[in-house]
Amino acid sequence: MDWSSLIQIDKQLLLAVNGSESLFIDGLAVALTTAATWIPLYLALFFLVLRNNESMKQILLIVGCAALCVVLAGTVDDSIVKPAVARLRPTHDLQIGMSVDVVDGYRGGRYGFFSAHAANTFSIAVFFSLLVRNGILSFLLVLWSLINCWTRMYLGVHFPGDILCGLIWGGLVGLSVYYVYYKINVRISAGMKFISSQYTSTGYQLIDIDVVINVLFLTFVYTLIRACLVLL
Repeated sequence: MDWSSLIQIDKQLLLAVNGSESLFIDGLAVALTTAATWIPLYLALFFLVLRNNESMKQILLIVGCAALCVVLAGTVDDSIVKPAVARLRPTHDLQIGMSVDVVDGYRGGRYGFFSAHAANTFSIAVFFSLLVRNGILSFLLVLWSLINCWTRMYLGVHFPGDILCGLIWGGLVGLSVYYVYYKINVRISAGMKFISSQYTSTGYQLIDIDVVINVLFLTFVYTLIRACLVLL
């Protein structure tokens, strides 16, 4: 199978998952893909870090690593990869652009390879999963990232190939940044191992993790309510 065939398959897959006749799903996708929607989640993760790290050095290290995830995953993509590759978004594609279902006229920027939403969210999901080591939180963070990926295809602003490459790059970034964090943290922390039903193996209290999980749940509820308001 040659490259042009793969591109055609990518386009057909996009058209298969793009859009619907439902105003509710349209509103839900818009709410989920909006960056401001997830500010409570970012604040909850910051709260988790503050509550479970003893020194300012450790806190600043984690915050710096989280910021590095975003810079390497999303900023590099938007500033370097997208202009260099110059793959048109589905909404701007000369072949299928007129067939793509858009919501409220939203078409995104001109280029879409690869998805910064996919790279950013998955890098954060991977980094915090390795940092905290809690199965439920890890599952929900990965689910959060994948839901964000779905919205980008539903809204017609990214091909599945854009999403897949974004996830791969975001995963590599998350793993690499955690490796950097681990090497530095070994030097500045006591390196204690927590063996308790109240803590994860890396020292994060389950009660504080529950705060992040609840914020995630409430944010999803908010998006559902916001989507319902579209129907009024």
